Amino acid sequence: MTQSDPRRSQETATSQGEDTETATKSAPSLFDKCHKFFDESGDYAKTKDADLYPYFRPIERNEGTSAIMNGREIIMAGSNNYLGLTADPRVKEAARDAVAKYGTGCTGSRFLNGTLDLHLRLEERLADFMGKDEAVLFSTGYMTNEGVIQALAGRNDIIFSDKDNHACIVQGTQVSLADTQRYRHNDLEHLEKLLRRAQQDRPDAGKLIATDGVFSMSGTIARVPELLDLAQQYDAALMLDDAHAIGVIGPGGRGSASTFGRSDEVDIITGTFSKSFSSLGGFAVGDHDVIEFIRHEASAHIFSASMPPANTATVLKCLDILEEEPERLERLWEISDYMRDGFRNLGFDVWNSETPIIPVVIGDMNTCFQFWRDLLDNGVFVNAVVPPAVPPGQTLMRTSYMATHSNDELDQILDAFHKVGKQHGVIGSNGHAVSEHHANGHARKGRSSAENVNSPATGHMKGSTNGHSAAA
Repeated sequence: MTQSDPRRSQETATSQGEDTETATKSAPSLFDKCHKFFDESGDYAKTKDADLYPYFRPIERNEGTSAIMNGREIIMAGSNNYLGLTADPRVKEAARDAVAKYGTGCTGSRFLNGTLDLHLRLEERLADFMGKDEAVLFSTGYMTNEGVIQALAGRNDIIFSDKDNHACIVQGTQVSLADTQRYRHNDLEHLEKLLRRAQQDRPDAGKLIATDGVFSMSGTIARVPELLDLAQQYDAALMLDDAHAIGVIGPGGRGSASTFGRSDEVDIITGTFSKSFSSLGGFAVGDHDVIEFIRHEASAHIFSASMPPANTATVLKCLDILEEEPERLERLWEISDYMRDGFRNLGFDVWNSETPIIPVVIGDMNTCFQFWRDLLDNGVFVNAVVPPAVPPGQTLMRTSYMATHSNDELDQILDAFHKVGKQHGVIGSNGHAVSEHHANGHARKGRSSAENVNSPATGHMKGSTNGHSAAA
């Protein structure tokens, strides 16, 4: 890849009879890192030149479990559309009706001119659905966690954050003035050690434990009962980010805390609308005083334009469907169990996934990109995940599933992985993983107690057409 010199020079124009004068204008050194990003020896240039770059790939049409990319139909196994509602005719009609009534946007923040009766209706529905006093909406899920943490945690407070938390929680800890202490992923002995030290050294500090409810890369569920016990013992508030849990796990899809029957004890639960609810935006629920305080103190809420009408109406309709069609959750869990067993029996390492998020460990980064491209060539789209999102040497294909995937589509996904896995030596011809990677606490385990509570599935797929079963 040929690159131009990042330091630009410019010669001044000269006229006949005038002395030639050269002036050099240098690019600000601030941009050196930008130019270095495109260096021929770097990962970006190498993957681009090899046509292995897996990011920002345009989708030309999206029909849920299938999509059109580069003029070709593929099976979508890399979407967070867990309930399969993005293409549901009822949802699209609700969005169209909202545009017809309210227009395309609110052109202001909720704090000033951007509050619609739709927003209030959705907040009431969410609070009731989650069994909490109040709810507040944000314009994105990312801004929800950033805004909640910034509003609640100040200079005299301490935040305890799981090391595998999503970037929006990390960002929230950074914009707050609180002291942030990160504990090893799902290591509650380490968390208790930090809490005990904080209690001794800073007894008057406010304390917030913040964690994903379902971790977005591993598909594992937070240890909510133990987290609650520690929070209560050490006078800490517990905040769960249920972006990948609401509409996915727990009774009626009410999230990670409901999985264990302890939703009423969790202080703050946040979520997003960009996954199960097929829209854009986010929310937080909790006690009245806490949510009203966030509503008035979170910069991400006060100084951002409110959710557009179509997005809000979409969420309301998805919430209706979730409550009226519990069989969607049952199907989603049947699919999740089937695919986990299918990958494991083919010889892949899927860590200890417990949800419709199923990581498939690949290994080094180059193999990961080649694996991703070969899957796409075989008609399957997944997400290639590389460091720093995962530890070095543990790149993976992040797969995720929808309640609307058909049995045939699932078997085609497994077939493609089997073919490409053998091709790249990720699995052997004997059906065993060539190597297993269990860093960061993601050791393979049997089904956890959380999964036993969650899964309404009583068996695996029946009637698969090409011989795949739970023992694929």
